[in-house]
Amino acid sequence: MSMDARGSLQRASSNGSSDYSSYATTPSPSTAPTTPDLSGQQSGITVLASSRTVLSGRITQGTIVISLQTGKIISAFYSVLPESEFPPGTPYKDYSPLILLPGLVDAHVHLNEPGRTEWEGFWTGTRAAAFGGVTTVVDMPLNAIPPTTTVAGLQEKMLAAEGQCWVDVGFYGGIVPGNTGELKA
Repeated sequence: MSMDARGSLQRASSNGSSDYSSYATTPSPSTAPTTPDLSGQQSGITVLASSRTVLSGRITQGTIVISLQTGKIISAFYSVLPESEFPPGTPYKDYSPLILLPGLVDAHVHLNEPGRTEWEGFWTGTRAAAFGGVTTVVDMPLNAIPPTTTVAGLQEKMLAAEGQCWVDVGFYGGIVPGNTGELKA
């Protein structure tokens, strides 16, 4: 279970696994399309461009097309395509000369809330992550009071996060001796 930056809870797939099949891959510059083919799009898109975009591990000109329905990248181009290449009304932003790059994931953070906000809570920890280019953090389960070693503790932690997160946050229950029955509940 995770919470996105708007405070909405997100659940993993029904079998508990992540589905990576829909992640877009970036073609090499020699095989990348030069104009957008949006014929298969059922819903809206948003477009981000920059003269300095990180694609395939290097900085180049680039245009990124994102599905508004899924929030995933559906196309990447090795040039700054003009707004006129897209349907009228498409949200379009050219960030040139700023660098456009993917967000980072920090899979080991200690957001000590509830109970230890003087160390670092959701507001300060996720804000710092966002300023550093991190778009997703995964919170460690044992630093809050109560720790997330029970379903009730996990729910309390998720409630404490509501409305405070600047980035997506992943939660999970901690396994300690004697609590496996509680986490199966």
